[in-house]
Amino acid sequence: MPAAADAVLVTGTVGVGKTSVGESLSAYLEHAQVSHALIDTDAVRRMWPSPADDPFHLALELANVAAVAANYRGAGAQRFVVTGVLERGEDRARYAEALGAERLFVARLTADEHVVRRRLIARHDDDPDGLRWHLARRGELEAILDAAQLEDVLVDTTRLSPRDAAERIAASADW
Repeated sequence: MPAAADAVLVTGTVGVGKTSVGESLSAYLEHAQVSHALIDTDAVRRMWPSPADDPFHLALELANVAAVAANYRGAGAQRFVVTGVLERGEDRARYAEALGAERLFVARLTADEHVVRRRLIARHDDDPDGLRWHLARRGELEAILDAAQLEDVLVDTTRLSPRDAAERIAASADW
């Protein structure tokens, strides 16, 4: 049996609960007194404008993840909870390298379309353009993730609380 993962990447399409589940997984580790750090890749790649050849700022994201992870490791973090989108198989190794992770565990979240739609409407209630973009991106990204099948575990958050989803991920990652 392989060693427990030292990093978990919580991925999935928009609106499935990546940030909420990542925060709950961090709380789970804190309760278990496990030294860790939480990195939300949306936060470390948020910049405008983005280059034409990298519309989601993946290169910037990975560079920032590497810098932040090194600082967290220097401060004593032994594990990482990362929330973000993993679309391509070759990027899995890039995330592991950026984190300095020996074993990166990928947990993909899914949810029924109507649940995701409701979440996105609530999130973008004052941003109709953002809502339109996210609703379109949901289906596009879901198809990409379905085809890629990069996850070690698939967790449907349709009827799960973030805490319950986090506990399933922790068990699957041997945490």
